[in-house]
Amino acid sequence: MLKNKSSSGTEQSLEQKLWKAADKLRKNMDAAEYKHVVLGLIFLKYISDAHEELYQKLLEQKSEGADPEDKNEYTAEKVFYVPPSARWKWLQGRAKLPTIGKDIDDAMDAIEKDNRTSLGGVLPKVYAQEKLDKQSLGGLVDLFSTATLGTKEAQSKDILGKVFEYFLGEFALTEGKKGGQFYTPSSVVRLLVEMLEPYEGRVFDPCNGSGGMFVQSEKFIKSHSDHYKQKNGKGLNLNPSDRISIYGQESNQTTWRLCKMNLAIRGIDSSNVKWNNEGSFLNNAHKDLKADYVLANPPFNDSDWSGELLQNDARWSVLGEKLVPPSGNANYAWIMHFLYHLAPTGQAGFVLSKGSLTSQTNTEGEIRKALIEKGLVDCIVNLPTKLFLNTQIPACLWFLSRDRNISSPFGRGRVRANEILFIDARNLGFLVNRRNRDLSEEDISKIASTYHNWRAKPSPFHPSPSGRGNEGEGVYIDIAGFCKSETLDRVKELNYVLTPGRYVGLPDDEDDFNFPERFTSLKNELEKQLAEEDELNKKILDNLSKIKLSEK
Repeated sequence: MLKNKSSSGTEQSLEQKLWKAADKLRKNMDAAEYKHVVLGLIFLKYISDAHEELYQKLLEQKSEGADPEDKNEYTAEKVFYVPPSARWKWLQGRAKLPTIGKDIDDAMDAIEKDNRTSLGGVLPKVYAQEKLDKQSLGGLVDLFSTATLGTKEAQSKDILGKVFEYFLGEFALTEGKKGGQFYTPSSVVRLLVEMLEPYEGRVFDPCNGSGGMFVQSEKFIKSHSDHYKQKNGKGLNLNPSDRISIYGQESNQTTWRLCKMNLAIRGIDSSNVKWNNEGSFLNNAHKDLKADYVLANPPFNDSDWSGELLQNDARWSVLGEKLVPPSGNANYAWIMHFLYHLAPTGQAGFVLSKGSLTSQTNTEGEIRKALIEKGLVDCIVNLPTKLFLNTQIPACLWFLSRDRNISSPFGRGRVRANEILFIDARNLGFLVNRRNRDLSEEDISKIASTYHNWRAKPSPFHPSPSGRGNEGEGVYIDIAGFCKSETLDRVKELNYVLTPGRYVGLPDDEDDFNFPERFTSLKNELEKQLAEEDELNKKILDNLSKIKLSEK
């Protein structure tokens, strides 16, 4: 990663340097609007860099018949064609002109026309608006001109990906509650992906925001393919685009555009990422999809999901009997939607409010009971507080699996239909600032490896001859205060409550707590204090009596 010295002497990454400079140019513009201005320009710089590199290469090969203005030359190399009036060098030359806003809008239009299949209706055209200071806009163009984002070398280092992801996170922080609608903290996304390991098949997110689940799935495959090669001295055919296909849906059009750009800069096919303003419940864009993995962070406790219009929906019969989720809270509607779209051996990992673990409103308790009795609940993780930017509601992770009765040789693990793993991770994480917490890589590894060991999961990335967990990890054991593998019978005894704290018990240092002994000790201490107070009171009364006698 490129580093620069700040005035304080500490090193800054390229993305930090660009963010600080870009944020200064924002002036009085609202962060929610400025986000599209900045991220659109970053995207434009990326595709222009990639186009320019290939353009120069084709120019050198012109004598051999290459045509640097032939769009097909760029399509063949999976590079976006950028028309002359949209290329960065041309725009940079006009950065100081008062027409720079219109020039950029025209550039976005031209790029969409030449790349309609993948970018049609995606790029922002917000640069000519009067409230956007054109001097600041020109400053942004000059600022991003200092960064090389789209060349082959830059792509190999994922420079743009890091910049784009960093900016998404910073805008989410700046926007606060509204920012959380398009952004799930990257550590939470990494945890979900590391636990599910979506290395092959169809990955589905029906409320995909800016696409973080898809990006992290591709990163997972790439990083673990490299790790496998280092460990085994040979490559595993794990080209992400060959191994997984992604399916998504988003109801917020501006967020959908962010997602399409986020995926485009990484070369991820987003043709099955759909937008409609009705959303996944009212207008399911993938009615027939049966996914191998569902990864999602739906809105918490959504009371405005139009449940009253869907009383007879087929999704509510996914558990074998008709169980209609309450119209006043979408939590269990999302769970049934996810389950409906799972393939026969599919797995789901998703975020919900912690209240979903105990709620009994209307049919929620009945649905949770059915999920547990049918052996679909694999694992529950209690998350630390302050992880999410848009809410202070306590959150948890649910993991469902349709294959818990199957012992498969390639990654599905042992038969575990009569067990549920509970992990209480509330004490993990670190404070980023007073309001926000994050999970460290060690935290993510601890939680994910606990899950993998419990599943006794042979992995193509970390083969274990014993079949008892991943290489270097070991066999699962219960840890008081952190994790517990519990039977369904015990969960039934506790009225189908899924709160991890009910099962993991106290940490070892607290688990030795002897109530009778401690009660006796406190009682004796209290009696001693009362006796001392009585003695002191007697001395005070004696002294007062002596004083009165002396006065007489």
